[in-house]
Amino acid sequence: MADRVYPAAKPNPPPAAAAAAANGSGAPPASFPAPKSQMYQRPIYRPQAPAKRRRARSCRCSFCCCFCWALLAVILLALVAAVAGGAFYLLYRPQRPSFTVSSVRLASLNLTSSATAPALTDAITLTVTARNPNKKIAYVYGDFTLSAATSANALPLGSATVPGFAHAAGNTTVLTATIASAAATVDPAASADVKKPGGFSVVLDADTSAGARVGGLRTKRIGIQVHCEGIKVTPPRPPPPPPAPRKAKGGKNGTVALSPAPAPSDADATTTATAATVSTAAHPCKVRVRVKIWKWTF
Repeated sequence: MADRVYPAAKPNPPPAAAAAAANGSGAPPASFPAPKSQMYQRPIYRPQAPAKRRRARSCRCSFCCCFCWALLAVILLALVAAVAGGAFYLLYRPQRPSFTVSSVRLASLNLTSSATAPALTDAITLTVTARNPNKKIAYVYGDFTLSAATSANALPLGSATVPGFAHAAGNTTVLTATIASAAATVDPAASADVKKPGGFSVVLDADTSAGARVGGLRTKRIGIQVHCEGIKVTPPRPPPPPPAPRKAKGGKNGTVALSPAPAPSDADATTTATAATVSTAAHPCKVRVRVKIWKWTF
């Protein structure tokens, strides 16, 4: 009868457990190769670009919104200003003031004959008429600074100052001034303008500041310039030379007596003083607005 082999009560331990039991340590030795759960895995690098893009998009959106609101505000302000300006024009019909040179006279003119630095002495008297054509708007002017120069080469002929005034609505004001220059050194090339026979043309400029007044409201003053050109003046005629002394008949001894020259009469003195030609033709002037930006004036 054949013998039967029965299995043991305890199964045989795995080789790893048997080796650990033989070494006397309770921890099982590491197996090789290591399982996938114990292998080192390198972390995957994930850039943060999407977050930055979101911030850039949010900044761009905010900038666009601010720009749109600012543009809308500017458009609304321009619309309101246009409506207010149109209403003001319909109510008051504003017009620019007018200036006219009524008369000009070159009272005196003297130019030294120096070839390098000639000196000019002259005096120009003029009358300017200012009119305010508005019915409800008054103007307030500052001091006027008058200057004159020749039209050809802009030879300066002098300057003067006229005090400012308040120009009521529908009012006409007459200004008188004398533009003079005393021994001013001029350019020899430009001095030929005043030597022309028959007179020469001059340009007059008046710089001032003006503001409008409507009832109890006043606007800020702005710079204006009154420009007048095409004004012809004639130099005064030189006084006539004194008459030559008359010789008297000599006596027996042959001596000659000189009679004194006759004294000029009052009529001759008046004629000499008023020898300059007065330009009585009205010369209209242009009114320009002067805008000053830092150091430049336009």
